[in-house]
Amino acid sequence: MPTATATPAKSLLTPGDHTLILIDHQSQMAFATRSIDAILLRNNAAMAARAARIFNVATILTTVAEKTFSGPIFAEIRAAQPELDLIDRTTMNCWEDQNVIDRVNKLGKSRLVIAGLWTSVCIVGPVLSAIEQGFEVYVITDACGDVSDEAHERAVTRMVQAGARPLTTLQYLLELQRDWARGETYGATTGLASELGGAYGLGIIYAKTMFNASEGGH
Repeated sequence: MPTATATPAKSLLTPGDHTLILIDHQSQMAFATRSIDAILLRNNAAMAARAARIFNVATILTTVAEKTFSGPIFAEIRAAQPELDLIDRTTMNCWEDQNVIDRVNKLGKSRLVIAGLWTSVCIVGPVLSAIEQGFEVYVITDACGDVSDEAHERAVTRMVQAGARPLTTLQYLLELQRDWARGETYGATTGLASELGGAYGLGIIYAKTMFNASEGGH
């Protein structure tokens, strides 16, 4: 019989143990995306970028052919991380771009959290490449999208079979917070969830407005 202790699993993400890489959330890529509604995709991409901002997560933003074909990164992402330099590429697999690799190595995190467009091309490429080189990789699947449900689902299956760990955007935000008694990020976390967290966010607004309710004694 194992002995239980009040300690989290080592596989749970913490703000300082990973780099978030957001890949090709751009207009031209979104036009052909069919596996997720464009509004929901933009919402989730914004939540991931803003969660990283709240918790000071090391972040890389990268685009492909921004000026000549794919267009600008989603405005919601840029608004969340305005000071970050965008890395523009020609490679579909950002892991084959030396500028991206230099940034990954400079940040020095062995864990990566990745999301972007399209799942079966620009996400599968770096995820499989990073895993093969010894990185631990998580994929925010609802901040990704593809040209069909089939393409997205097969890509996620392929990455999971290789060892990637899937999660959702709201899961990512709440995993970083994980304890409502962490007052320094409590307000920002519940505020972000209230704004972009769908029905859960509505529940927070309702509870706080009607009952002045809060978690963790806040």
